[in-house]
Amino acid sequence: MTRRGLLALVGSAIDLSNLQEAERLLEEAARLQKPQASVLCVQQGSYRYLRAFGEAEADSKFLIASIAKPMTAAGVMWLVDRGKLKMEDPVSKFIPEFKIGERSAMRVSHLLSHTCGLPDMLPQNTDLRKRNAPLEDYTTLALTTSLLFTPGTKWSYSSTGILIASEIAQRIDGRPIAKLLEEELFSPLGMKNTTLGLGRFKVSELIRSQTEYAPGDLGGSQGAPNWDWNSGYWRGLGAPWGGAHSSAADVAKFLQSFLHPDGKPLQKQSCRRMVVNQNPVGVQPYGVGWSVGARLGAGVSENSFGHGGSTGTLCWADPDKDRVFVLLTSLPDAVARKAIIQPVSMIVAKPG
Repeated sequence: MTRRGLLALVGSAIDLSNLQEAERLLEEAARLQKPQASVLCVQQGSYRYLRAFGEAEADSKFLIASIAKPMTAAGVMWLVDRGKLKMEDPVSKFIPEFKIGERSAMRVSHLLSHTCGLPDMLPQNTDLRKRNAPLEDYTTLALTTSLLFTPGTKWSYSSTGILIASEIAQRIDGRPIAKLLEEELFSPLGMKNTTLGLGRFKVSELIRSQTEYAPGDLGGSQGAPNWDWNSGYWRGLGAPWGGAHSSAADVAKFLQSFLHPDGKPLQKQSCRRMVVNQNPVGVQPYGVGWSVGARLGAGVSENSFGHGGSTGTLCWADPDKDRVFVLLTSLPDAVARKAIIQPVSMIVAKPG
């Protein structure tokens, strides 16, 4: 058995014909180089399927983009477990800049369920990236950027909210968020191929993103070699909202820690809280860092949780089926979602 093939076929409780159908789609996509590289990992009970396609190996490390968000949220929850903060705490308790105006109503929970009112990306995002600004510059601007609405009243996806949550964690713990995640989450879970930023890896060891298919504001078609997804700058920045690298098997380990929590590294009640809706009636349902419910894709149950990424990644866990799905690709989501990610996810989500 090669590194590119099936690594485990134990106690199958899933319809293998579904996986064969998914394989055919990914093999054809690899032939067309859309994507050039991908890895699919599916787990159910004691069964695990792991296969690489195209230019990838089974343990290849991808830029997983926004799958970093629930990882950052888990870092915050690790501090909650240790009594360092509460989800209901006002943000201003830790960041005095938020004592003014409507910001004073913002709670830590709002940051992690996308109801904080902060914009997704900062208005200065492109300029920051073009000049290779350090993460501290993003944080400084985020502290004063205008709110879109009163915290807690609406849902609006917010990378900036995740940044502020990571800043709270850093101010409380003293360690950079990347180090906190490495020492308290990734290492205990055996996620040896996962880092926020470059960590111990080199850019040359990572799968290249096909940025020629990415939106221009991400350094795609317009070309931006000094700040796009493949640049040393972006790979090393360690953006807590989208700058993590991981392998499909590692992401599956992370999902499993919520699907079958054992009290380590997060307490069971924290794991359960993260994967169920935290928002009030009338507001888009969302967990703590995790997207929840059927919005993850056709075929998954309302009890499912997961996340996708703009670099062409998707992961979910369905408790009703005891099933984990991870698909990491090199093709940006703007193209990959309809072309390959959604179709493969739907196939794997089928009953069986």
